[in-house]
Amino acid sequence: MFISLFAFDAFSEKVTVSESILAFLIHLIPTAILLVALIISWKWEWIGGILFIIFPAIYLTVARGQSFLTYLIICTPLVLISVLFFVSWFLQNKKYRKIR
Repeated sequence: MFISLFAFDAFSEKVTVSESILAFLIHLIPTAILLVALIISWKWEWIGGILFIIFPAIYLTVARGQSFLTYLIICTPLVLISVLFFVSWFLQNKKYRKIR
């Protein structure tokens, strides 16, 4: 939901309603990608760990020239989510190893 908030800047411009809605939907594409990644990650935590570490790397590559604070605000939650998925995967595998 945090990433979705940035889509609302599409309504700040002085354009028609249809153009604003189209711009809003285009701004929601990253949110849709993250949502699909989250759905996949619930099934396979290790894939979630990989995906959520790749997303900040892509953002850092694409959004060059931003301030350090911008990078920090966008990338830190994604890296934290990646770490949590890896920890979850590790703990589940450790639990299954003890059962066998």
